Amino acid sequence: MARRPLPRILNSGSASITRGRELARTAADNATDVLHPLIRIVRGLRLLAGAGRRKWAATPKERRGPTLFLVAACVFVVALIPYGPLLALAAVMGAAAWKGRERTPVRTGPGKTETGRLQALYEALVPYFSVADDPSPLFAHGGDYGKAFSGYEFDGDGRVTRLKVAYPAYFTDGEAASRIRIEQLLHAKSGRGREYHFAWDEEANQLVMSVLDALPTSIAAQRFVTTPGETVLGFTDDDAVQRKVPVTDGEETRDAPPVVWRTGARSTEPHLLIVGQPGSGTSTLMRSIALQALQHGDILIIEGSGTGEYACLTGRTGVLAVECGLAGALATLEWAAHETERRLIAANRARQAGHPPPEDTKRPLWILLDRPSVLGHLAAVDGRPDPQELLQVPLRHGRAANVTVVTADQFDSLDTLSETVRTHTRARVVLGPCARDQVESVLGLEPHTTPPPDVPPGRGYARLGTGPVLRLQVPATPDPYDDATSEAHRQAVLDLLPAPQTAVEATVPEPTSPDPLPAETALTAGHVLTAEQLMLSE
Repeated sequence: MARRPLPRILNSGSASITRGRELARTAADNATDVLHPLIRIVRGLRLLAGAGRRKWAATPKERRGPTLFLVAACVFVVALIPYGPLLALAAVMGAAAWKGRERTPVRTGPGKTETGRLQALYEALVPYFSVADDPSPLFAHGGDYGKAFSGYEFDGDGRVTRLKVAYPAYFTDGEAASRIRIEQLLHAKSGRGREYHFAWDEEANQLVMSVLDALPTSIAAQRFVTTPGETVLGFTDDDAVQRKVPVTDGEETRDAPPVVWRTGARSTEPHLLIVGQPGSGTSTLMRSIALQALQHGDILIIEGSGTGEYACLTGRTGVLAVECGLAGALATLEWAAHETERRLIAANRARQAGHPPPEDTKRPLWILLDRPSVLGHLAAVDGRPDPQELLQVPLRHGRAANVTVVTADQFDSLDTLSETVRTHTRARVVLGPCARDQVESVLGLEPHTTPPPDVPPGRGYARLGTGPVLRLQVPATPDPYDDATSEAHRQAVLDLLPAPQTAVEATVPEPTSPDPLPAETALTAGHVLTAEQLMLSE
C-alpha cells in the first residue's frame, strides 16, 4: 500500500519552526559575544559582593563600627581626590572583570576511562559479594558502582590507586580464604606490576585498597640514632610505625621510618630468626646487625656456609670469634652456653647480696649463627652433636643474661631447625621472593600486601612478636671484600668497622666444671677468641 504524503501545511510548518530555532540560536550566540564583557563584569561584581557579605558576617560585632568608619573615610578621601571617583570606578570594574573571568572547570568525578574501570571492578565483585536471596543486594549485575565504592583515586594513566569498597555484612570477612580471594581479584583487575595494601574494617564492613610506593634501596649502612638495646632491622612505610630516624640517603639527609628491634632484659622478643632465599640478603642483614651490636657489646659469628661473608669482622675489637668450621663452631657455642650460665650465677649472687649485677654481666653478648642447617648436616655425618643443641641455654636464659641469638637460614632448611630455635625466636624476618603461605609459615600471619613485582636484595617482611607484619628494606651492607661491591657501599661498611686488635689469650672455663664460674673468666671487649683457644677446654 502506497504511503500518503503529509499535508502541505504540516511540511511547511515544520520547516518554518526549524528555521526559527536556528535564527534564535544564532541571535543568542551573537548577543553573547557582544555582551560578553558586560556579562563578565556582572559576574565579577556578584562574586565580589558575595565575598564582601561573607567578610562582613565574619567580622565581630565590636569591630563593625570601626570598620564602617574606616570605609567611609576612604570613600571621602577618594571623592576629594581629582578624578578619584573615576579611578575608583575603573579599579572596581577591573577587579570585577578579573574576578568574573572564565576558569577551566576542575574535574571532580571520574572520566569515561575511569568509569569503565570502576564498573568492571564492580561487576567482577558481584559473584563474591551477593547471594540469590538478598532482597536488596549491594552488588548486582548491571548495578550502580556508586553505592559500593565510596572513594576512589586514579593515577595519570587512569589506573586505580585507592579504592574504598563497602561490602554486605554477610560476607565472611573473618575467614582468611575469603579475604585472599577478594585481594587477588582486585590485584588482577586493578593492574599488576604494583604493590597493593588491603585494610579490612570488619566492624564497618569496608575494605580500603591502596597502591604502595616502592621502599627505597639507596639507604646504606651507617650509624643510626638509637639507644643501647635498639637495633634497626631496616625501613618500612611512613604510616606503619610512629617513629622516624635521620638517615643519609645519597647526598641528602632525611627522616625515614625504621623497624626497630629491642633486645635486653626487658625485651619480649630477645632472639631473631631470619629466613630467605639464596641471594635475598640474609647475610646483609646479619652484617648490619653485627655492626650495630659492636657499638655496645661483643659478638660471636658462626658461619655455616663457609663462604667468608664475615671475613671483614675477623680480628676487630669486640669480635670474640669468627668461625666457619664445625670444630670451632661447637667449641664457640659450648663456651657461649657456659658464659650464659656464668652470667646468670653471677647476677643471682649479686642480687642475693643486695648488690647491682657485675659489669661483665651487663655487657651484651651477641651470637650470630648463619646457616645452622649446614653445620647440623656436617655434625650428623661426623657423629657429633648438632650445634643447635648448644643453643638451648642461650635461647632459654639469654634475656636475663644479656645474651642475644640471631639465626639465619633458607626456606629449604626450615624443617631442620630445632624446636627450641623455633620457640624462642619470636622476632622474625622473611627476605626475598616468596609466596604468601611461605611468609605465613615463618611469621605466623599473612601480610596485608601483595608480593612486590621486583624484589631487590634485602626486601621482605618483618614481624616482632605478636605485632603486625611490616614491609622491610634492609640497609645496604655488602661484603666490603667482594669485587662486585660499589665503592660507596664498601667505604660505608669500612667506616663502621671497629679498629683491628691483636688476639689476646683468654681463660676459658672447663666445660665439665660444676662449680660456679668466677668473674675473671669472662671475656672482655678487648679479647678475641680463636678456635684453638676454645678447643683448650675440651
